[in-house]
Amino acid sequence: MKKRYLFPSDYMADPSVHVFNGRVYIYPSHDWECENVENDNGDQYVMKDYHVLSTDDVMNGEVVDHGKVLGLEDIPWAGRQLWDCDVAEKDGKYYMYFPMKDRNDVFHHGVAIADRPEGPFIPQPDPIRGSYSIDMAVFKDDDGSYYMYFGGIWGGQLQRYRDNIALENPTLPEGKEPALPSRIVKLSDDMLQYGEEPKAVLVVDEEGKPLTADNPYRFFEASWMHKYNGKYYLSYSTGDTHMLCYAIGDNPYGPFTYQGVILTPVVGWTTHHSIVEYKGKWYLFHHDSVPSGGKSWLRSLKVCEIEYDEQGHIKTIEGIDNPE
Repeated sequence: MKKRYLFPSDYMADPSVHVFNGRVYIYPSHDWECENVENDNGDQYVMKDYHVLSTDDVMNGEVVDHGKVLGLEDIPWAGRQLWDCDVAEKDGKYYMYFPMKDRNDVFHHGVAIADRPEGPFIPQPDPIRGSYSIDMAVFKDDDGSYYMYFGGIWGGQLQRYRDNIALENPTLPEGKEPALPSRIVKLSDDMLQYGEEPKAVLVVDEEGKPLTADNPYRFFEASWMHKYNGKYYLSYSTGDTHMLCYAIGDNPYGPFTYQGVILTPVVGWTTHHSIVEYKGKWYLFHHDSVPSGGKSWLRSLKVCEIEYDEQGHIKTIEGIDNPE
């Protein structure tokens, strides 16, 4: 299967991808070299700004860098680490949602607004009220409603919350306990706040039982939502088991029934990704760390086509290419 590195001149990762005005726009995180020791808190990820990329030919065309569109220094409540962002359009305005640690090293969600998909984006003065954790993906349903999926474990801090309330002593489920789920929240009409309390997104097996904490296919981080033939496809990263998996549901909230693996492990962590249709073909945007020699904090954007069978199942893609 043909794969392509989209932007080899810089280290970028975690692509959120949308089609705006007939063109593919890529909203990645931006990796920087660092001297930190790699750890589960993610301190090796220096990420301090966002760029916007775009193309009109996914597999062969030029990828344009529209430059830096938002930086830590632009955001009044900034602490550190601009992780996986996403962008949604409504009524001619473009809303960038980003996770960032405040000055207490706690992740919250910010919003920045632009008049064009390529930015620049102007941040709101404060984070979204009640927001927490990382890896947001914004999905516009056919009725015009906008939903945000979010959450990530370990450095993503999701284990610090239960029922949207911060815990004094964070804990992770173990063994046969239900795995810690991602979150969904409908956005407010003005796109600047949550329109409701975030809810758990359950991934269940064929018997309707939640996947357990020791299941290698359970949610860890990096939710993404797309629709195919009227069904809702939740895809996500399994984190330390290094796969992208998917589950299918009948509405944005789920539950979602586990289906299989989209992408097997890559070099580096297999995390935030996007699945997008463009000009009649479906694409998986992701990243790996091959160009940096395997440094998990220096990642490169990658893309390939995906295929569905007649039952709507996604064909598994091998993350590490076999040498010819």
